[in-house]
Amino acid sequence: MDVNDLIRPYLAGGRLSGAEDALGPDRRARALRDADAAVGAVLAALPPDTRVLLAGLSDHGDTPHLRVAMMRGADVAGRFLGAASTHREDVTILPDVTATVLTAAGVPVPDTVIGVPWRAGGRTGGVGAARDELAGADRAGQTIRNLSGVFFTSVAVLQVAFYLVAFLLMRRRRGTGAIRVAALALAALPVSTYLVNLLPWRHAGAPALALTGGIAAIAAALAAVALAGPWRRDPLGPLAVVAGVTAAVLAGDLLTGTPLQLNSVMGYTAVVGARYYGLGNIPFALFATSVLLLATALAHRLTARDRRTAAVAAVAVPGCAAMILGGWPGVGSDFGGVIAFVPGIAVASLLLAGRRVSIVKLGSFCVAGGVTVMAIAFLDHLRPPGSQTHLGRFVGQVITGEALEVIARKLGAMLNTLLSPNLMPIVLAAAAFLVYGLLRPGTASAGVLPAAFAHSPALKAGLIGTLVSGVVGMLVNDSGAAVLSMALALGLPLVLSAGVQALRGGAAPAYAEAGQQPARSSRVSRRS
Repeated sequence: MDVNDLIRPYLAGGRLSGAEDALGPDRRARALRDADAAVGAVLAALPPDTRVLLAGLSDHGDTPHLRVAMMRGADVAGRFLGAASTHREDVTILPDVTATVLTAAGVPVPDTVIGVPWRAGGRTGGVGAARDELAGADRAGQTIRNLSGVFFTSVAVLQVAFYLVAFLLMRRRRGTGAIRVAALALAALPVSTYLVNLLPWRHAGAPALALTGGIAAIAAALAAVALAGPWRRDPLGPLAVVAGVTAAVLAGDLLTGTPLQLNSVMGYTAVVGARYYGLGNIPFALFATSVLLLATALAHRLTARDRRTAAVAAVAVPGCAAMILGGWPGVGSDFGGVIAFVPGIAVASLLLAGRRVSIVKLGSFCVAGGVTVMAIAFLDHLRPPGSQTHLGRFVGQVITGEALEVIARKLGAMLNTLLSPNLMPIVLAAAAFLVYGLLRPGTASAGVLPAAFAHSPALKAGLIGTLVSGVVGMLVNDSGAAVLSMALALGLPLVLSAGVQALRGGAAPAYAEAGQQPARSSRVSRRS
């Protein structure tokens, strides 16, 4: 699009300068008009076919913003600018400027240049529409950046409070219905952070309020749907609804270029710039957990009909499909996710088949995950450098000897998350409730967890597979504790909701007094 036409609205809106505090609004406006006139004079003096690039490279203050990137040329007129580096039609990164300048000058781009040339994306719909869209993207990124800390603190508080209240109520045999509702609402919260991007919250007068209100409303609606249909009487029915919606939303998001993960509090933003596309570490944890739990809900029905082989396939096939989708270059592009997903699928499948899982087998499954992702990365490395993702570039770093530095940096980042006040409380509270609820069910959970597993041994296999993926994912990703905490935040409340309903149906004995243990002679029905 014409640079002179598009630059004026940005200048007039103050998008390219942060000098308002230093100059005052009047002097700043004059300075911007002078700059606009100078740019217009330069453009008028150039031949019409001259390729002109304009990139904003600086920030002001402590707040990062998206900056302008524009190009004059017939082939990009009326279109956004994107790049293969971001896999987006309206976002480029700073290293792309070098590659774009060299390409425009007809100079071959050296292999050592990280960036790729800008390319025309979708049509803008006019200058005004383009300005509003790009300003909205910056507003969304800023909102997410400012809200993320408060949001994850709130999630941690809600999770810890949930387990504490559940413990106090269950040991008194009270409030199981309310616990089930709260558990489903908590489990519905993560997927709501993506579904809210279907709403125009970024254009609201108070975007942060619109965002948080939208997330809460969607989570409440999804919990209501999970408890409203005929499936509510089945202990695994509401679990399947929430897990199914979560898996479907994330799978659909991956297949459509991740418009929902971008600018979401449990995703990523272009303002921060850690990731621009694909499956983030937190979405991976949610994706793996939801796929495994949904698959084991289906496997439960098959095992009840003595179709054990089909039950194993019901976990292995969708699990492997989701793993490939999450790890494939340009789609999920999640390196650590593949390593973590493979052992989770394998452990759940092995348990469903009635086989034992040893430390040796578990280690071999982790190795298999590493081999799988390196095979995918090698295929990516065979593509031209400008088309590779970070998976293919990692193979190049292995060849050049730079990989150890990358691994060390990610290991350091992972270890730092183990001290996170927002993530570790979720892990510790959920793990304590789970372990104590299994070792002392009469005291901790009124037998809810044993009831869930008595009703569905497949669910137990699915939860163990989820925990394996969560722990391995924590160890191999730089987000560390975020992976395990989000796997627990989704998985354990869903299992508790199933256990409450199973207990009502008599799947396991309710203990008469807090602290009473089941008698050794008592047997639990495993019928569905």
